[in-house]
Amino acid sequence: MGDKRKRGRKSKTPTSASETLGSPSTTAPNAATATATPSTIDDVFSVANVNLMDTTASPHQRRRPGRPKKVPHQSDRPGRRQSSRPPVDANGAVEVPPAAEAMEEDPVWENVVPGRVVPAMDSVVKVFCVHTEPNFSLPWQRKRQYSSSSSGFVIGGRRLLTNAHSVEHYTQVKVKKRGSDTKYLATVLAIGTECDIAMLAVDDDEFWQGMSPVEFGNLPALQDAVTVVGYPIGGDTISVTSGVVSRIEILSYVHGSTELLGLQIDAAINSGNSGGPAFNDKGNCVGIAFQSLKHEDAENIGYVIPTPVINHFIQDYEKNGRYTGFPVLGVEWQKMENPDLRMATGMRTDQKGVRIRRVDPTAPESKVLKASDVILSFDGVDIANDGTVPFRHGERIGFSYLISQKYTGDNAVIKVLRNSEVLNFDIKLDSHRRLIPAHTKGRPPSYYIIAGFVFTTVSVPYLRSEYGKDYEYEAPVKLLDKLLHSMPQSPDEQLVVVSQVLVADINIGYEEIVNTQVLAFNGQPVKNLKSLANMVESCNDEYLQFNLDYEQIVVLRTKTAKAATLDILSTHCIPSAMSDDLKS
Repeated sequence: MGDKRKRGRKSKTPTSASETLGSPSTTAPNAATATATPSTIDDVFSVANVNLMDTTASPHQRRRPGRPKKVPHQSDRPGRRQSSRPPVDANGAVEVPPAAEAMEEDPVWENVVPGRVVPAMDSVVKVFCVHTEPNFSLPWQRKRQYSSSSSGFVIGGRRLLTNAHSVEHYTQVKVKKRGSDTKYLATVLAIGTECDIAMLAVDDDEFWQGMSPVEFGNLPALQDAVTVVGYPIGGDTISVTSGVVSRIEILSYVHGSTELLGLQIDAAINSGNSGGPAFNDKGNCVGIAFQSLKHEDAENIGYVIPTPVINHFIQDYEKNGRYTGFPVLGVEWQKMENPDLRMATGMRTDQKGVRIRRVDPTAPESKVLKASDVILSFDGVDIANDGTVPFRHGERIGFSYLISQKYTGDNAVIKVLRNSEVLNFDIKLDSHRRLIPAHTKGRPPSYYIIAGFVFTTVSVPYLRSEYGKDYEYEAPVKLLDKLLHSMPQSPDEQLVVVSQVLVADINIGYEEIVNTQVLAFNGQPVKNLKSLANMVESCNDEYLQFNLDYEQIVVLRTKTAKAATLDILSTHCIPSAMSDDLKS
């Protein structure tokens, strides 16, 4: 599964984790980080320090070989008082020393070409956000609000970019320019959960005075110099760190739980750098800082969202008026590196590809692709037996990169080998849907309460709320198996569980049921939470019977269960027996 990457505060004990870089306002002031004051930044990038010397010297500047001749000043001669009067001869005329014995010539300064190393330094802003997260364990309320700070920068069209996790569950977002004491209210235009990018806008015209957008550069090469600019922990002013590009590959995006193209750099990236731009040596933006690797055996490993992913996000918003996401190929595949495996599937020696293990029943590809098909090429690009495609000179990359270059709703041509026959299919790409979603995308959690039984749907935020950041080890095995391996059989399928039982006289003996999946109600399978709520509300049978996982059943008398629900809601100060999305 690769390195486990987590977002949030740095753990007290060193762990192998990749962390996103939002900076909470309660961070310790003595945290070690690379910071710089405004005067330091001005000194580094001032015009006076950029000296472009001409390599062709003028005849007046040329010297003969050897050490330069030192002409002592008046103060260098011992035993003689320094006088400000010039020497005169016997006639009273001022003596002019010969040119050969004169003092050294005044230095001739070359012209300095105006310009800065990082032209868009003033386009970097500090982002302040107040978050109010949903309480997935008590879904009828929200958690206590908290604030955080991160970085962002100006792009064309009077817009700004930052990280999605920097404004997740936002209540209020404000931005502050470099060198300014004013915070301006910002509007969130779009949040790209998968690519961890968010787009902001500021309506106040005063904010845009003197602001210029950054210019995006091309995808850098290995060992290219990069400079990360932002507002990390350890200080309030802008900070600059530098390094080189050390790796370019498909990375795991922690916040989005996806895999997209990413850059690995060795520049120091700390909490608060999230959303800050990474510039190349020409002053063009080549990425956005968004996460780092924290491990006892690793140092200075940071990750940057490259320009192809950034441009995809911007063009997606401009094209559709909203963020639609990155499409995926709804299949699970297997490498074909074993020669016997290739021979058994009917592949020739000149054919390469990957074998389809499973097809997502809800994906458009399920209509044409089948298990055991061998994908030979995607949009005319041949796929190797290890699932890679040519990237750049001397480099290969996973073929999911080709898919991520497309947009939701685009068509692609896939060549497959089926029963020794080559077939071509024109498929429509769509975004991926999971049985247990990685994000709720800002929507509050759904819930339904009857007789003290709290029913809700399982998501990754729910598991994190119930079992903490180590939910991958602490959650029930059956839920983890469904998280990793199960596919939805219909677009509206959800995993419904009994989250907890609010103790009352009517549910005696059921108090210990926690996070157990609901399989059926009165003999009818439970497809999603809304269908369960509708079946219970419209039930006229004498008993309510819930079939749970582990062969458990819950039986309640219908009339007494519905009557007891109001008292239980009042006791626990719950405003409604169901969430708003279930009432429609």
